Amino acid sequence: MLKLYEPFLIRWRQTAFLSSALLLAIAHGFERIGGLAPCYLCLKQREVYWVALTVALIGMIAVRTKVGAGTKRWFNLGLGLIFLFGAGLAAYHAGAEWKWWPGPSICGAGGAGGPIRATDMAALLQGDKIAAPSCDKAAWVFLGLSMAGWNALISLKLAVLSFLAMGKRFQ
Repeated sequence: MLKLYEPFLIRWRQTAFLSSALLLAIAHGFERIGGLAPCYLCLKQREVYWVALTVALIGMIAVRTKVGAGTKRWFNLGLGLIFLFGAGLAAYHAGAEWKWWPGPSICGAGGAGGPIRATDMAALLQGDKIAAPSCDKAAWVFLGLSMAGWNALISLKLAVLSFLAMGKRFQ
């Protein structure tokens, strides 16, 4: 089964970069096209992919220099830890959605469903309050998993692949 992933593991930093960019594009697509406003934890999960994207980009550049040629394993380790943190954050969010534990107090109760409209902005300017999306309500569920649940699985897989890419045969 590892043979299936070999081409991706050999160029892991590029794969991690493209994976992070794709996942960010999907998240933004759900927000902009699907009208699903992100909650606080959703935004935090996106930050993980921005960090991974940046580390992967720096890694792609660094390993091509004379000084950074031997740093592939370190960048892969860093990416693995970043994705592992992302999996934990996503699992925490999914647990809050399932009411297994409370979400952070910063998460609003009740949701603002969809994109902000001009009437919302006018109401805000007149002093009305707009409720932020709640972290404990799944906005989208597919095959029994919310976006946070799917993100936990995807991040975990990316973490495992990052750690596998540290192997000597992929250097």
